[in-house]
Amino acid sequence: MLDIKGLTKKIKNNLILDELDLEVQTGELIHVIGTNGSGKSTLFKLICHIMEADAGEIALSEQVTIGALIENPYFMENSSAQSNLKFLADINRQYDEKLIRQLLTQFDLDFDSPTRLKKYSLGMRQKVGIIQAIMENQNLILLDEPTRGLDQKALTTFNRLIAELITEQKTIIIASHDNLSELNFTRKLRLENGKLVAI
Repeated sequence: MLDIKGLTKKIKNNLILDELDLEVQTGELIHVIGTNGSGKSTLFKLICHIMEADAGEIALSEQVTIGALIENPYFMENSSAQSNLKFLADINRQYDEKLIRQLLTQFDLDFDSPTRLKKYSLGMRQKVGIIQAIMENQNLILLDEPTRGLDQKALTTFNRLIAELITEQKTIIIASHDNLSELNFTRKLRLENGKLVAI
């Protein structure tokens, strides 16, 4: 599904990724562990073509659609969660109100609430960020520190949701410094010195 070879990226003369290689198969659940600044977010941005690599190749299989939560997602701060999610889904004409309502309810958020995103707590924003990464039936899902700000109930919901997506043969890569011990990862990798090392 995803094949990365020799991926190299420098930022302000700092070598962030150093000829990194990664091959991912359909249905895998991969955990990328790394300290802050190790390059986790940079790797995801390169896969999503938000950044351009200095060298290397990123090959995706046909029919791959990417959903991503990277760092602090951008939202329309003066609009509701519903309005934000509808706007994002409409870009690809993939708006599914029933699914979005269901996902918001699972995370204890109100689909019909007029509350603006700028009033949301960190945990609430993370929930909306997770939802936007999966609400269009994306089959390659990249989640950067997705549990940041989540309370225990939301964390349980998140773990259950990830398990369901894997049964649907979605491919998920989670980058975090947490061990996320409740999830049954296919592989755990450590990002250090610009390369991925199997744990």
